[in-house]
Amino acid sequence: MSTFKSKSVFSVERAHKTQLQLSKQIIFEDKLPEKIRFIAGVDVAYLKGKSISAVAVLDYDSLKLVESKTACCKTCFPYIPTLLSFRELPPALASIRNLQIKPDLFLVDGQGFAHPYRCGFASHLGLVIRRPTIGVAKSRLIGEVKRLTKRDVAFLKHKGEVVGAMITTKRGHKPVYVSVGHMVTLKTAINIVKHCTYHNRIPEPVLKAHEIAALAKRKINNA
Repeated sequence: MSTFKSKSVFSVERAHKTQLQLSKQIIFEDKLPEKIRFIAGVDVAYLKGKSISAVAVLDYDSLKLVESKTACCKTCFPYIPTLLSFRELPPALASIRNLQIKPDLFLVDGQGFAHPYRCGFASHLGLVIRRPTIGVAKSRLIGEVKRLTKRDVAFLKHKGEVVGAMITTKRGHKPVYVSVGHMVTLKTAINIVKHCTYHNRIPEPVLKAHEIAALAKRKINNA
């Protein structure tokens, strides 16, 4: 059992058990309004022991930025694969809580259900804020690719279970890996990610949040 010392001894095994328990609370049904008005992207950057989070809120129809918030705090959790939500949740919550607009759902730069313990950052965040979330990852963490009839979409299966989808959002570019975070179906998650993608392989809300986090990181570094 791996541990590290901060204010108390942390157990990786206990954290994994927590993720498994949380995964049982994930809602795989669409709990979205009839018309989506605002969609947000969430991303976290790191610099010299600091976590810089950004949330970008976009108009769902036009995909134009309508609000953004950033937050900077001390990084209190080490980098441990499969436990990134424990590292990224505090700074993400800090920026989300400052929003004036209440997004209808969140696209998260990370995994959702497509996780060894079925609760990645997108799912963990959705359960905490009690809002619909979708995980959009740049790389595959788990799962075998099972091709569908559609050329641009394939299911990801892990231990006989469909955990997400691989989507080629832009021809000639690497795919993204989409999974349910909370309060959406996989079918809806796929459709929303496609809707939000046009000039880059990364969906616009996540791309915008990444750009805002990177800008905040540069400003802090130059200060």
